Amino acid sequence: MPRPEKVRLGEILLQQGLLTAQQLRDALEAHKRSGRRLGRVFVDDGFVSEEQISHALARQLRIPYVDLRHFSVKPDLVGRLPEAQARRFRALVLEDGESFFRVAMADPTDLLAYDEITRILKREIQLAVVTETLLLQTIDRIYRRTEEISGLAHELGQELGDDSIDFVVPSAGTTVEDAPVVRLLQTMFEDATSVRASDIHIEPQEARLVIRFRIDGVLHVQTEVDPRIASALVLRLKLMAGLDISEKRLPQDGRFQIKVRNGRVDVRISTMPVQFGESVVMRLLNQGSGLLSLDRLGMPEHILERVRDTVRRPSGMILVTGPTGSGKTTTLYSALAEINTPERKIITVEDPVEYRLPRINQVQVQEKIELTFARVLRSALRQDPDVILVGEMRDRETVEVGLRAAMTGHVVLSTVHTNDAMSTPMRLVDMGAPRYMMAMSLRLVLAQRLVRKVCDGCAQAHLLQPAEVQWLQQEPDLDGIHPRFLHGKGCAQCNATGYMGRTGVYEMLDMTRAVVQAASDGDPSSFLEAARQQMAGRTLRRHAAMLAARGVTTVEEAMRVSTQADD
Repeated sequence: MPRPEKVRLGEILLQQGLLTAQQLRDALEAHKRSGRRLGRVFVDDGFVSEEQISHALARQLRIPYVDLRHFSVKPDLVGRLPEAQARRFRALVLEDGESFFRVAMADPTDLLAYDEITRILKREIQLAVVTETLLLQTIDRIYRRTEEISGLAHELGQELGDDSIDFVVPSAGTTVEDAPVVRLLQTMFEDATSVRASDIHIEPQEARLVIRFRIDGVLHVQTEVDPRIASALVLRLKLMAGLDISEKRLPQDGRFQIKVRNGRVDVRISTMPVQFGESVVMRLLNQGSGLLSLDRLGMPEHILERVRDTVRRPSGMILVTGPTGSGKTTTLYSALAEINTPERKIITVEDPVEYRLPRINQVQVQEKIELTFARVLRSALRQDPDVILVGEMRDRETVEVGLRAAMTGHVVLSTVHTNDAMSTPMRLVDMGAPRYMMAMSLRLVLAQRLVRKVCDGCAQAHLLQPAEVQWLQQEPDLDGIHPRFLHGKGCAQCNATGYMGRTGVYEMLDMTRAVVQAASDGDPSSFLEAARQQMAGRTLRRHAAMLAARGVTTVEEAMRVSTQADD
């Protein structure tokens, strides 16, 4: 392929009718003022999308456009181009054509990058164009830091020697940032965020230290290293979180922020003494990624409309239920984001505070100083709030105060640990809430789970197993869906798991007049019958089956979720 000619992106978009002359002038002015690349200005100002720019360049240069979401990238081939150059030139090696390499670039008109890549690969290159966002996400996934982490762990083990190193004060001639333990942790956090890990587990064993990442709800071993470095890692993490470094016999909790590439990650840390040292679990909350809006959580349309209507009312309680890690807090905060306006005062009472939102007054519960949910909730009611979020309904006192607040002109959002939506109202009664108060205050109950989504990059048709056929037969006529059962065979994009990302599975109990009447009567069986009729055909199990039939998730995942709900 001949060396590409230098072209002007603005003129191409203008010629193809994607930009107006005025938009181009405005973008050029913004480019001069800010120094941002012109393509970035076009996208950030909403003139065109990244896909439109990529397709326009592909047409102009007569080269293919590659959608990386549906392309199986080969890590060994990508590795032909060192990571530093891949990031600098926004390029990926996609194909080995024996006499040439197919290289995807976000900007195929960059002649300097073209010449440098040709020199590095020592072969002719043929270009393809990709969007910058997908290219950078792919680079993050492919250029994993496993070898670097193992190397830094080995270096730290050697430096430990006879355990005489002081990890608080760096050695002569080095800075804190140069210390192996600091570089190891920074690399570990960068690797975790690149693969979308929600948690990092550091677990000392007798013969090794195991570091695992939780990705899409499943733990994966990242590396196993010398157990001698465990104490150094824990010490450094305790310092970062402001914990007591001398206390190794009791569990401790804290949090800190760390800068990872261009964003900041909020880290919640929990330490616990175990047989061979201290186990550390860290929850990663990427503050830069922002909250999902309600319509992106995967709720069925009838649930989404009802939640939006209820959360905008002047009073009433909404409860979200599900096991730990099922996305309850994300759902509640997405609901808060919908009504977070200057006209409303919103107070949250949490343990711990997970997301930070502007204009919202967030209170951290402190059991040690008797700053309990109930105590903070009472004080919050004297702060003239419109909306209150209570992290969890843990005891009778909190339930009663919350229900009373919902009766007296407040919207109250909270979570409770029950298995499904149907059993939640009776759970409140079991916790000591008066039936009349529960019936008058509770508006709706949302039960949810998370299922892993089939990876778009390696999805293929799935032949159902007998057990899967039998399970699906219990949910006939899935709203007229033409079944399309898929599974992922595993690729570089999904780290060979076959899954990429998660979505919610929901069911809702709407406290209609009939359900409220049954709840007030005091007969659990009549209430359950009324609730069952209200939720007919709209259960967690059915929603999971519909997602499997649409090819969003696998039947195996749908069965797993329904088993959780049935237990």
